[in-house]
Amino acid sequence: MKLITIIIFLAFNNQVMADTLFKDGFNETGNWEYIADDVMGGVSKGKVQFKKVNGDNHAILSGEVSTKNNGGFIQIRRDLNGINLETAKAIKIIAKGNNQKYFLHIRTNRMFLPWQYYHAEFTVNESFNEYVIPISSFNKSGYFIPGKINSKNITSIGLVAYGRDHSAELHVKEIEFVK
Repeated sequence: MKLITIIIFLAFNNQVMADTLFKDGFNETGNWEYIADDVMGGVSKGKVQFKKVNGDNHAILSGEVSTKNNGGFIQIRRDLNGINLETAKAIKIIAKGNNQKYFLHIRTNRMFLPWQYYHAEFTVNESFNEYVIPISSFNKSGYFIPGKINSKNITSIGLVAYGRDHSAELHVKEIEFVK
């Protein structure tokens, strides 16, 4: 019986590992860029910090999001060009925060304007949890972009505090694209 349990565990574990197309655990922090609404005249203030906590790397997005002056976001974004995500079906994220709603933003090579993206929301609490967000559940931000994401066209992903006046504090251990 013990041998069967071990075989099932190993088979399941290998299957889970095989499903990972790309994982970022914030070991190389230079891949992430902080962006705020000041690029368009907004007044939101924030920052990203990369810290090692209890042996795990964390990206911490924090600040004050303000909708004044047509603003309303802070984010960190990672370029994914050159990474084969063609068979990606979902994004897994391990995160915690201040009991607020946050967003994942995806951009593809079918977008030409900086305000075009696909978005999906998730709400964090004060303990780390795993969130699995199907790529098919992302909504487009506006007109003139395809209605659905073709995973092979993904060029970047963003972790975003957006759309309303609030304090942001999002801690992320890892983000992963899975089949």
